[in-house]
Amino acid sequence: VPTFLMFSNMGLTNTPWAVIIPSLISPFGLYLMWVFAAEAVPTELLEAARIDGSGEVRTFFTVALPLLMPGTVTVLLFSMVATWNNYFLPLIMIKDPDWYPLTLGLNAWNAQAQTAGGEAVFDLIITGSLLTIVPIVAAFLLLQRFWQSGLAAGSVKE
Repeated sequence: VPTFLMFSNMGLTNTPWAVIIPSLISPFGLYLMWVFAAEAVPTELLEAARIDGSGEVRTFFTVALPLLMPGTVTVLLFSMVATWNNYFLPLIMIKDPDWYPLTLGLNAWNAQAQTAGGEAVFDLIITGSLLTIVPIVAAFLLLQRFWQSGLAAGSVKE
């Protein structure tokens, strides 16, 4: 309700921005990255980079970011799946059926299939449900290599 009232006062309801902007912020993702960064980036590597004369920006991009890649990809995929499968936020924020995401469109087809003579629509629901997982599977397969990329990049001799 507070999110709807805030976007309503800004005049952003019934637009795609009413769904996109709240989906950009993930408290779970922030917590996960906080915990992951505390364990994934050894302070010895950062100190070694500083001693070698690397600045903070260069140290971040050349040392820390490759080590944080598996956590970043994990948060990205969690956020993408949560946004892609979101049902309630678009239901509240969007009134125009032309802007409905796939989850709401499939629900509309399902309601139509439950009426008399909706057998042909039910086949479309099953096919649509199958097609909705294709982008998630593609994102998982494309980003899978980044999970392994940072695992050995920061090996520190103990």
